[in-house]
Amino acid sequence: MRVVVVGAGIVGAACARELARSGFAVTVLDRGGPAAATTAHGEGNILVSDKGPGPELELAKLSRRLWPEILDGLPNRGGVEWDAKGGIVVATTEDGARELARFAEGQRAVGVIAEPMDERTLAAAEPHLTRDVAAAVHYPDDAQVQPSGAATALLADALRHGAELRTGCELLGARVEGGRLTGVRTSGGVLPADLVVNAAGPWSGETASRLGAPVDVRPRRGEVLVTTPLPPTVFHKVYDADYVGAVGSGAQDLQTSAVVESTRAGTVLLGSARRRVGFDDRIRPHVLAEIARKALRLYPGLAGAQVMRAYGGFRPYVPDHLPVIGPDPRLPGLWHATGHEGAGIGLSVGTALLLRELATGSAPSLDPEPFRADRPAVLGADASEGAA
Repeated sequence: MRVVVVGAGIVGAACARELARSGFAVTVLDRGGPAAATTAHGEGNILVSDKGPGPELELAKLSRRLWPEILDGLPNRGGVEWDAKGGIVVATTEDGARELARFAEGQRAVGVIAEPMDERTLAAAEPHLTRDVAAAVHYPDDAQVQPSGAATALLADALRHGAELRTGCELLGARVEGGRLTGVRTSGGVLPADLVVNAAGPWSGETASRLGAPVDVRPRRGEVLVTTPLPPTVFHKVYDADYVGAVGSGAQDLQTSAVVESTRAGTVLLGSARRRVGFDDRIRPHVLAEIARKALRLYPGLAGAQVMRAYGGFRPYVPDHLPVIGPDPRLPGLWHATGHEGAGIGLSVGTALLLRELATGSAPSLDPEPFRADRPAVLGADASEGAA
């Protein structure tokens, strides 16, 4: 069976790998280069800590189990940074502490390890963290991967199993015969296909429209500050409990919360921000200032750190905050693997496994129903917001 995967980011790379390893004839096309857009502008988070009980958390748990297994099986694993550092969520107010306790209790009920931390344990784990903390919970399963390196390694494994990569190749439209998608028209000509996977991230809404089956996937912008290399300062991914609310918010205006973590190179990443501004890629100083202000509340000692760069990227936002995975019943032959917003790095491998299971008729590892492409949130009336 011939498959065209539209998008060479980490979700497209993971899907191409699963399908190629299962014997599909896979072609990956991207108008840019591999992992050059949203994937290159991510932090590499693989989190269970920010997801409440429900289908996204189940997908996150599946993906977290798969990530080390997949990386261990890659011949070029050496180029991929994997850090099972764990996460710590802190509340800085009494109201926040009560909400964090409630949230963690719900997660524990569905199998997430969420360990309350007392003042002594927290100080030992994060000695530079502010002591003005009302509650803290440790999530040992939170991890981080270098996103571009991971995506490149997944794509390389797909190519090793026979997949083909076409970069600088833009999708223009669909070839439909007898009511079924039988190929795609591209800037490089027509590619025949029995199955087309829309894995174009924030551009998935436009991609789906060009293929004749619009979905309401929109860009949501985020920014990150990066310090110069520092002595060991942050030992986990640490964030304020209001991050969970920002992730789940559908607000169009600026949402910020304190997220602080280090990399193996010694730099410290400061986030996070969320804005719905279409594809406006301008860096806004007031957004960076708000990120820095909230980060300093958690780590006051970073006040003297030098920021060497800031970057931003677009994330694929769906109004109900669930990915879109599986076939599109409106157009046989069209499949989707998109809508992960800021969780695409972590959820990519679970998404790819589920998509491959559905495509081959295998028993799915989790219930695919919540991710259907024809649910109301995905078929929203305004699927064109910010389309490029």
